[in-house]
Parts: sequence; structure tokens; C-alpha cells
Amino acid sequence: MSDNKRLLLISNSSQYGRGYLDHTEEELRSFLGGVKRVLFVPYALKDQDQYERIAAARLAQMGYALESIHRAPDARKAAESAEAIFIGGGNTFRLLKTLYEQRLLDVIRRRAEDGMPYIGSSAGTVVACPTMKTTNDMPIVEPPSLNALGLVAFQINAHYIDPDPNSTHMGETREVRLREFHEENETPVVGIREGSMLRVEKGTTVLKGTTGAKIFRRGETPIEIPPRAVVDPFAESRSK
Repeated sequence: MSDNKRLLLISNSSQYGRGYLDHTEEELRSFLGGVKRVLFVPYALKDQDQYERIAAARLAQMGYALESIHRAPDARKAAESAEAIFIGGGNTFRLLKTLYEQRLLDVIRRRAEDGMPYIGSSAGTVVACPTMKTTNDMPIVEPPSLNALGLVAFQINAHYIDPDPNSTHMGETREVRLREFHEENETPVVGIREGSMLRVEKGTTVLKGTTGAKIFRRGETPIEIPPRAVVDPFAESRSK
């Protein structure tokens, strides 16, 4: 992992009982620092104009100007010159498909690896992973590949929810779905609950927020990670 990368990977942009990005404001301010303008990527939702209005109004309350990439004459040039990028949530398949169509993956990857602040929320967090295989979304469209930005070496499951022992629902729990992922894949997965986020700086990943996370490894019992802990999904595997 490049020591230059600065990533803020948020599980959810809206927390129950609070407004859009309210639970992330303190961390966002700390992360963005002296940044003045943020390039917003609204591709995960159908109504990109409305998404832009919501995000622009909220960031303006924090003192940041927002430009939406869907209005740029040249999306690649907009990404090349961005001070910071914020990729919002929605449907991960639609998001990744559009990133491919706009030929943005290589540009965003290079800019982030060079130190441009990258913020992802939900789908925007998932596409920071090597692939989008641990999304929760339905494949409403088909991207040319499941390969994503690869800004972190592990997978993330956003909106991770623990099994409810009192539930009568007979469908698969999120933990079962992640075990299915590891039947076919080796890559560790970090399940970040709503209210949590991963902050990557100087080669270190720290869990922020209040609700904790779980690390899932192939053939191992999941490991609980408390808030403010350093997260290294590969540490125990390397020590074996």
C-alpha cells in the first residue's frame, strides 16, 4: 500500500435519526483539512442532478464547494484536476459501469495513489476495493468487469449487519454471504457497520466511528474490531 494514499471509506452516508453526512462531519472536516473544492461522483444513483443538490448543500454547510463530475465537459480532465474526490453511494453495479464508460478508473486510482483525498460512501467505498464482489446490491446493470480501483488490498462490506438471533427470516445473513465469498476467494473482508468508516493515511488503516467492524478471513472465525483500532486484515494470516 502506498504511503501517499489518503482515503476515508464510509459505510453509510445517512445514519438513522440523523441527516445526510451528519455522523461523518467531524471526520470529514479533519480529513479534508484545507481543501476548498470537492469533485462529487453521483453515478451510483439514477437522478444525478438531485444527488448533486443534496451533496452540494450539505458540503456547503461545512464550508466546502462541490462540483459534480456529471456536469464536466470532460470527466477525465475533471478528475485529473480535482483537489479531492467524493464518490457517493447507491447501486455499485451502476457506479462501476459508469466509471468504466467514462474511463475514470485509471485516473482516479493514480490521483489517489499520489495523495489526492478520496472519500467513498457505501458503493463509493466498495469500489475502492480490488473488486466489487462484496457489495450488497442487485446487478441492475452489467459492468465490463467486477474489478474496481484497488486502493486497498482487502474487500469491504458496507452496511454490515450482525445476525439477529431472534429473527424468523429464512434467507442468508450477511455473515453467510461473506462465507460464500470465501468459498471462492481468498481476500479478507472488513465488514463495517453503519456508523463506522475506515481512514487510511501513511500506510495505516484506522477504524473510525462508533459501531465497530468485523474482519472475515477464509476458514477462520470472524474477528471483532473496536472503534479507533488499527485495522490490518492480513496481519494474522501473515504470522501463520
